[in-house]
Amino acid sequence: SQAQLDNPHGSDLNKYLKPGAPKPEFRKSRAAEPTVEQIQGDTLTSLAKAYWAPGTRQTHQPFSSDVVDQIYNNDIKGSSFSIKRVMMLEFSQYLENFLWPNFTSTTASLSHLMSIVVIVNEKFRERVPAWTAFQLKPEQFTAFFHSALTWAVADPGEICIGEQTKLVIFLDHCFCSMEVDLVRTQVQRLVSLPMWSCLLDARREAELKAIPKWKKYWKLLQKKDAKETPENLKKLQFERTFLSAMIQKFLTVLYTVQEKECPADIVDFVERFLILIIDLEALLPTRRFFNTVLDDSHLVVKASLAPLAMRPEGRLFSQLLEQVRFYTRFEINDQTGEPLSDKDMMSVHYARMSKLQRAVFVKYPELRSLALATIASIEDRDQLVKHFLSLTRDALYDICEYLHLVPVRNEEEGCKDEYTQQFLAELVISRHEKRDSQLTELNSMPLYPTEEFIWDENLVPGEYYQGENPLALPKLNLQFLTLHDYLLRNFKLFQLESTYEIRQDIEDVVGRLKPWRAEDGSVIFQGWARMAQPLQTFTIVEVAKPNIGEKQPSRVRADVIVHLGGGKDNIRQEWENLRRHDVCFLLTLRPPMAGTDRGFLDIPADEYCQTTGLMYVRGCEVEGMLDENGRVIEEFGSEPKPKFSSGNRTFRVLLDCNQYREDMDMTSQGGEDVYSSFNLILRRKPKENNFKAVLETIRDLMNTQCVVPDWLHDIILGYGDPASAHYTNMPNAIPELNFNDTFLDFGHLRASFPGYEVRVEGEAASLPPGQLLPPFRIGFEDIKARNLKRDQPGDDSAQIPRVLTVELVKVENRGPYPKNVPKKNTVRFTPTQVEAIRSGTNPGLTMVVGPPGTGKTDVAVQIISNLYHNFPEQRTLIVTHSNQALNQLFEKIMALDVDERHLLRLGHGEEALETEKDFSRYGRVNYVLAKRIELLDEVTRLQKSLGVVGDVAYTCETARYFYLYQILSRWEEYSAKLEQDQHKTKDMIADLFPFHVFFANAPSPLFHGSTYDEYYECAQSCWRYIQDVFTQLDEFWAFELLRSGLDRTRYLCVKEAKIIAMTCTHAALKRQELVQLGFKYDNILMEESAQILEIETFIPLLLQNPQDGTNRLKRWIMIGDHHQLPPVVKNMAFEKFSNMEQSLFTRLVRLNVPTIELDAQGRSRPSICSLYNWRYKALGNLPHVLNHTDYQTANAGFSFDYQLINVPDFNGVGESQPSPFFYQNLAEAEYVVAVYMYMRLIGYDASRISILTTYNGQKSLIRDVCNARCANNPLIGLPHKIATVDKYQGQQNDFILLSLVRTYNVGHLRDVRRLVVAMSRSRLGLYVFARVSLFKNCFELQPAFNILMKRPLQLHLCPNEVTPCKRIASVTAPNPVIVYDMPMMSKFVVDFYQNKVKELKVLQARHMVARPGEIKGQETGKGASRHPGEDRDSDDEAEGKNKYEEITNEVDNEEAAEVSGENKAAQALEKVFTQGEEQAEDQDKAEVEDEPQMETEDSSAGPHSSAGPPAS
Repeated sequence: SQAQLDNPHGSDLNKYLKPGAPKPEFRKSRAAEPTVEQIQGDTLTSLAKAYWAPGTRQTHQPFSSDVVDQIYNNDIKGSSFSIKRVMMLEFSQYLENFLWPNFTSTTASLSHLMSIVVIVNEKFRERVPAWTAFQLKPEQFTAFFHSALTWAVADPGEICIGEQTKLVIFLDHCFCSMEVDLVRTQVQRLVSLPMWSCLLDARREAELKAIPKWKKYWKLLQKKDAKETPENLKKLQFERTFLSAMIQKFLTVLYTVQEKECPADIVDFVERFLILIIDLEALLPTRRFFNTVLDDSHLVVKASLAPLAMRPEGRLFSQLLEQVRFYTRFEINDQTGEPLSDKDMMSVHYARMSKLQRAVFVKYPELRSLALATIASIEDRDQLVKHFLSLTRDALYDICEYLHLVPVRNEEEGCKDEYTQQFLAELVISRHEKRDSQLTELNSMPLYPTEEFIWDENLVPGEYYQGENPLALPKLNLQFLTLHDYLLRNFKLFQLESTYEIRQDIEDVVGRLKPWRAEDGSVIFQGWARMAQPLQTFTIVEVAKPNIGEKQPSRVRADVIVHLGGGKDNIRQEWENLRRHDVCFLLTLRPPMAGTDRGFLDIPADEYCQTTGLMYVRGCEVEGMLDENGRVIEEFGSEPKPKFSSGNRTFRVLLDCNQYREDMDMTSQGGEDVYSSFNLILRRKPKENNFKAVLETIRDLMNTQCVVPDWLHDIILGYGDPASAHYTNMPNAIPELNFNDTFLDFGHLRASFPGYEVRVEGEAASLPPGQLLPPFRIGFEDIKARNLKRDQPGDDSAQIPRVLTVELVKVENRGPYPKNVPKKNTVRFTPTQVEAIRSGTNPGLTMVVGPPGTGKTDVAVQIISNLYHNFPEQRTLIVTHSNQALNQLFEKIMALDVDERHLLRLGHGEEALETEKDFSRYGRVNYVLAKRIELLDEVTRLQKSLGVVGDVAYTCETARYFYLYQILSRWEEYSAKLEQDQHKTKDMIADLFPFHVFFANAPSPLFHGSTYDEYYECAQSCWRYIQDVFTQLDEFWAFELLRSGLDRTRYLCVKEAKIIAMTCTHAALKRQELVQLGFKYDNILMEESAQILEIETFIPLLLQNPQDGTNRLKRWIMIGDHHQLPPVVKNMAFEKFSNMEQSLFTRLVRLNVPTIELDAQGRSRPSICSLYNWRYKALGNLPHVLNHTDYQTANAGFSFDYQLINVPDFNGVGESQPSPFFYQNLAEAEYVVAVYMYMRLIGYDASRISILTTYNGQKSLIRDVCNARCANNPLIGLPHKIATVDKYQGQQNDFILLSLVRTYNVGHLRDVRRLVVAMSRSRLGLYVFARVSLFKNCFELQPAFNILMKRPLQLHLCPNEVTPCKRIASVTAPNPVIVYDMPMMSKFVVDFYQNKVKELKVLQARHMVARPGEIKGQETGKGASRHPGEDRDSDDEAEGKNKYEEITNEVDNEEAAEVSGENKAAQALEKVFTQGEEQAEDQDKAEVEDEPQMETEDSSAGPHSSAGPPAS
């Protein structure tokens, strides 16, 4: 009953393509996705409707196991596990509603069990939560798991190999879900100490002898086993030997592949099995006992000798086997989990070697020379091979038996064939050969990818990876073995991910250049590429001698000459602007003679290099451009730009030394000299080109004794108590904190600590609460009690008091001027926000989960301010993901009482800061220098007021002496006189005051108040003002001594600034520089931390060198939201298979590290908030969302404040794909834009409306529609932003129009995190345009869509209202206009517009276009990214400043003169006024005739030139 599926995208695609555009290839796009019609007509759907589908009205038929068997045999196994059918079953909630509720271990068939397994695997592949159904009904899980294990080791006759592969995948998922209690309890039994019962007895005895603790456990186990019932014992034995049995089974299956054929399903099984082994070896809890069992089974040796490893199909198998071998030898102590140093590894190796020598000495006297040799002379593989390959099988067997590697002789009569001479020799040799440490290997590895690496699909999978086949990639799981392992996995993933982008860039450039081979063999480039230039010459100019102890040269320099004569100025400029440290690639292209007719697009990776003739790819790093005398031009030099007489430019580049050495070794063995063959240089966009710096940073971290603070070490690796770094558990928790301006009044303080008793201490205790004014110092009795308990462990039952003591802190005036009044916090923080601030001010790890609109930034800024005031000597580092978040933080810090001389911003985003102040390094230096002049002027005034002669305000230094000798002495004299005054007369204070003249410009009277103390305080505040002037001058003294700008910025960065901010990318790029400068900090605050890649979160912890082997980091505050979108990973394989999109924040949440979840939002109307607050524990609303007038009135023109609007097909078309993954939906695009135009016409500001969508393709289509319909119309104009949901994370607007695009299949909106972001962007109005029938059945999205569907699914409008609206939000408008579909809306807007225009009498509505659906989108999405959050699409803040100008190929066409939008509008207006009514009818005819020509309009204006009908 398999339905035959035709192409899901319909035959009628060509009408969306521009003439001449390449036809899309559906071979590669997922033609696996079923269309709605196919689903409706499919047997599966009818079964689902009858038995389990959630959306059906009638009651379901009772459970029948025949249905399960039928579906399994026809659709799952019968379709050989086709992804598409499994997706359909999973989507219809087959597992939740049918399979699991009806599972009982006694009656369930194999097909029932396998169906569950397959669906769970599918959930993991789609990355949706997989264990929810089981957790709701856990009682059958143990039985289910046990029967899955039983089938996994069943005989080949009973279960086919494909099903066993599915079981192996399932087991792997179980082992990787250790944080789910249900799963962990089952899995732990398979890998605990009892599994050693399957070791060889002699080996087990030797192992237990080494670790007495385990020996004790083992004895206990044997006692316990003696008491068990026989059937229980049988079950236990089964669990203990399970993995060992699996390994035996794997070896049996592996050896079924012999020389003849090699079935794909067997290869798949062994690959999947190796991945399971790698995952078991790479987690400490599973590895601890399993590693010995694995070693005892000799899996690595047996597998490496298997015939499959020699065959081409075994390529991935061999790569995976390498990973297994890597982990079996990993530098860690399996028992304690401590990392082993090179020295430790050496001693293990020596112990093994001497044991081998003893074995040889005892068993085989003929090899006396080996037994007595020094270890260094026999430890190399070649030496061992020489000695052992010549021995007989029996001699080898004896030696292995002595080493406990094989069973004792008398037991093994039957298995002679298993232990061949070749196997035994390899066993001895591979166990004893000397190996380089991982670090040595890493340090000798080139950092740039080469051609064989770039196009290897097992390492760098292509764009269309769907999670179905295994890969040889490292994974980021919950836990890591050691920091070294952690960094190494991240290093490899980062390297591979950047390689994938490099591959795209190279393919793009080669495709544009169209190289071909002339008759004489020379290469000619027919095309032209902006990012590449043919080389004139390439010469190596220096190869420096190797450093001591290394083999590779210490430096390799080369000169590259390119000709930049022709072409445009801006292209030449871009090449001349190549900066130091930019990475370029050198390519050798030799296209085959015949290969020019074939297009360069869509060549499979394994044939790419042959087809295009790409021979070599090598990376290099630019050192600079040379002037005509051959000197490198300095970047920041003060000399004028050098002039060049010709178009040739020479760049000096540095090559990778390790790569150079490898290539030279090849050349000396008769290979070609790579370096004399290059004929092309390629550059990359600077924004995407920082991979080398990050890789070098990670490699440096692995080479330094990188010390993570002790309190963080285990948490980062994922072990120990997850709450150990919470402030209440830290030994240095602070019992008393000055909360500064956190609280607005005493009532606020009392409300902020529910559950605590608040006592006021000191003289304030007698005052009424209304007179208690902040700042408050709060003492926490519970912390004091805990700290005491730590020092004197005593009675545990003593109650910890929940009491706060509050003291008032006296605020000292800073001077008599109004500017001296400090800025104060005005936010009334909620109790959870206060808890987050308290936690952040205390030492330890603070994790704040901030749902949308809960004031994350306010909390962050208050923490920073409190740290700044409580610990003035500490420095705080702020790290965010985007420049935009940094800017928001800075704008809010500016509003608090933080002296701006202590603020500094590193990196390139300073330009976008919306303050007039410049916080970049140079900006701060200029600020300091200007401030210095200003302060010295004050000193001059002071000097004149006192009548002192001489030039005392010449420098900071002279000012300092002036203070010491003139000022301080006068103050001391004054103070002494006041002390002698017995009567405390307040007039004395004013009369004797020495600086009256200086403060003449202050508000008068200078002394005010009624008591002596108040007068005295006035004098003190004036003195503080003077002191402050001189303190600052003292700090600025260094800037006089340091002359160069660079030294000054460094001093600022290392000494002066107290709050330093940067993006995580900047931290990764500049780590080396900062460490060398001696950069130091005590606290880190990370904003948006759930959007930062794991490694980019980790590097900022280590931007300083450890002092005496410890890290001085005291606090780490992470603020983020793991329910919103994760970091952007462009390649799906790394995102899905390697779990690279998991941020450190998310991983710590999964590990149960305590978090503080903010619980009151102040962004959206409560009604809109209900669409996403179900995802959070308890997300309430702040009072202003209920009371403010904006939120109390309705949205003018709309019946509802949010609505889901169903968009039917238009002309029979829903979603379309002009190229794979470039999804568009014309009906929705036109509908959304029509609603936007309607909103503008009834008076909404364009700046209050954003249009969002879930796909890049739709975004460019909506832009095109907007440009055609709105841009040139002065009444309408463009909306605030048109963006993808992913790029809009972190931003908000009053009204959001959201287009969900898809009509066949839900696509990536199934990721609930994307839904949460989409629903939470709007403050007052959210209008969602979608195909309702598709989304309403999606299990993950139901909570939101159930609420959306309670309102009508057609748009309800009230066109007679104008903004602002009088109607109350809860009142539905009487008799609204109901819009049924997009054409109706378009027509309605046009008529509405004409009526508006008649009222305005400004324009005729000719300008508006009535026919929807005529706008052509971008011709194809070639080069468009698949990931909607990717940086290549241009919504960037700084984008307007440095747009790449669009360049057309001059060979093809001369550019038409461009007219700006304003001029077009003006011309249109002019025409309208001059044109009479009689011409209007001709115009109509003309427009109809115009259409055919419009279709072929040339696209010289740029990629999005959308030709709507011409303006009238």
